[in-house]
Amino acid sequence: MGPNTVFDVKVARKIDEFSAKDWQAVFPPALENYDFFKSLDESGFSQFSFHYLMVYKQDIPVAAASCFIMRFPLDITSRGPIKSIFNCIKRLNRNILNPKALMCGLPMGQGRIGIIENNSAVMDAICNSLEEIAKKEKAVLVIFKDFTSEYRDILRPLSQKGFHKIESLPNTEMDIKFNNFDEYLNTLNPVSRSGLKRNYKRVDGKVKIDLEVCNSFTDDVLPQAYRLYLETVEGHDEGLEKVPEAFFRQIAKNMPGEVKYFLWRIEGKLVAFAFCLVSGELFIDYYLGFDYSLAHKYHLYFIRFRDLMNWCIAHGINKYEMGPTGYEAKRRLGFDFVRLYYYIKPRNRIVNFLFDALKPLFNPENFDPVFRRIKEKIK
Repeated sequence: MGPNTVFDVKVARKIDEFSAKDWQAVFPPALENYDFFKSLDESGFSQFSFHYLMVYKQDIPVAAASCFIMRFPLDITSRGPIKSIFNCIKRLNRNILNPKALMCGLPMGQGRIGIIENNSAVMDAICNSLEEIAKKEKAVLVIFKDFTSEYRDILRPLSQKGFHKIESLPNTEMDIKFNNFDEYLNTLNPVSRSGLKRNYKRVDGKVKIDLEVCNSFTDDVLPQAYRLYLETVEGHDEGLEKVPEAFFRQIAKNMPGEVKYFLWRIEGKLVAFAFCLVSGELFIDYYLGFDYSLAHKYHLYFIRFRDLMNWCIAHGINKYEMGPTGYEAKRRLGFDFVRLYYYIKPRNRIVNFLFDALKPLFNPENFDPVFRRIKEKIK
């Protein structure tokens, strides 16, 4: 920023170039905060190039934002026939539907931005810096990724800057208002309840599934768990990120009070795991992994869910977040759906002008029946 501007914007490639005190003074309280970003920086991501912005007014921090560069899959919300068409196009030229984008937010989880003073002017400063980064990195899109409606007022100035608001894949969450798992089952509709009970009946007493809860992976278990994670990621095409193995080690080191690993074994063999973050009464079920040679046979998805739910109840958790993907199963389990939004700006003026006509191609409700069924439940 020039000497005559009110705000000074500093851009860093690693979060520890800023003090934790300055960052946390303005960034919203969340589990995905300074130490989370530090773990990303230390994990050797090749998929993303991270940047961090701090806005100062007379050396006092007034705003903070994280962003990253990646190839953004424009077909991320599409399903059915349109997905097949997009796949054919990508076979001809993969980069056509995967343009380089600068995204404000996180590859995983909800988008957050911290602004504590003069929203419009601070947003001007942030957007100007994002444009400078995008130009330098040759990104053709600038995107504010996965923000809830709580950010409506903060992000309203974006509409005057050429950004288009579109609906993203929703997040999922559940308020835990029951004292045990049987009480939870009674909150479900009869079809979902009987289906879950049948799954548990097929497993309980038939095979011994051992659960271990720990704060970090040992050196011998981490590679086993990571193989299960990769097996799960490669079997699904939703989501942006594939985290490196080092991430699971670094985040346990940097966030020892918030990280929990849940490990399920059959006859000593690791068959499933969950990486979760916990703070106070909030539980985020982040990443999972399954041995798919056994997962369906032993209904490990539902065994895993029951064990995690019981752990939450026992530890006084009242909010369970499970993130995006797997919406039909989560609908049956009784999760609520939280609307998330992208704010997208094509930097090419012609493409930007035409973007309104293209917006229906990004609406999840147009491609997957589950989104039409859950529309009335989305917050």
